[in-house]
Amino acid sequence: MSKFWSETARGTEPYVPGEQPKMNHIIKLNTNENPYPPSPKVLETLQMAANANLRLYPDPMAEELTEVIANYYHVPKNYVFVGNGSDEVLAFSFLAFFNRNEKIFFPDITYSFYPVYANLYNLSYEEIELNEDFTIPIEKLFQAEGGVIFPNPNAPTSLGLTFNHVERIVQNNPNKVVIVDEAYVDFGSDSVVPLVHRYDNLLVIQTLSKSRSLAGLRVGFAIGNEQLIEGLNRIKNSFNSYTLDRLALVGAKAALEDTDYFNETRCKIIETREEVCNELKDLHFKVLDSKTNFLFVKHEQASAKRIFEKLKENGIYVRYFNKPRIDQYLRVTIGLNEEMEVLLENLREIL
Repeated sequence: MSKFWSETARGTEPYVPGEQPKMNHIIKLNTNENPYPPSPKVLETLQMAANANLRLYPDPMAEELTEVIANYYHVPKNYVFVGNGSDEVLAFSFLAFFNRNEKIFFPDITYSFYPVYANLYNLSYEEIELNEDFTIPIEKLFQAEGGVIFPNPNAPTSLGLTFNHVERIVQNNPNKVVIVDEAYVDFGSDSVVPLVHRYDNLLVIQTLSKSRSLAGLRVGFAIGNEQLIEGLNRIKNSFNSYTLDRLALVGAKAALEDTDYFNETRCKIIETREEVCNELKDLHFKVLDSKTNFLFVKHEQASAKRIFEKLKENGIYVRYFNKPRIDQYLRVTIGLNEEMEVLLENLREIL
């Protein structure tokens, strides 16, 4: 700890991302990346955009990308905000909509960046305990003093709430912002973006990292009424007006426009997920009903930590959480079919 650190830096416990191994010839199933490359149209667009114009600043308002998102989701253009990955959009949202003296709600088993943001900004929060089956007790998210945030589907549990359940949470917090983090929504859940036309307190955040294979470009966006978007822009322009570079802007636009490729790869991942789910059940794993591009699994007898370590020794990386209630579970990203077959072969040997 440096003597030059501020009190904020000293008191911060940062988010810990999934391990990023540097060696070759491994099977990486620990960070929920898409196993398929970006759309060929994205790669072509990026090559064309890597030109002399990179000397110029990008459009600070991301007008073209914002318009594409608005058209895709059938919302007005001033209902859209874009940022450098959904993590940045989430960080701006915590500052824009939550107050220090009002307690916010989010699940106790969820995306671990939420408590990091809350602590960084000195926000009061309450972690709402999930039900025994890891479902979200929606009534306990009603009437939050400071607002609500949760992923749908939830991570790392992989479970999704129904459209009606999310709407009830929004209805029962009429004077506070409800943020729905839809990072994995394209793999099996219903987006609640249509509800932004009815509720002025709903903000929906999505990313292009997962279902559109652009984790390396860092593009996220939020959809909500114009007053929420104006609040986000006030925060953004107090940090950095140019959050998305020129390549990210054109690459994201091309990805959203290539709906055929998006649906093809998304459906492949879902199909592989269901096949692997059945195979794991045959190996006596308990597998939660995933609506994401990963599986959350627990073996009937074998230790999750032991399985994690053995897989790692064999060059297969999955995610292990040494935390209460989930320390016997593993989170397994859905990879290519051949990668998942190697995983299953290794699990048969380990078990």
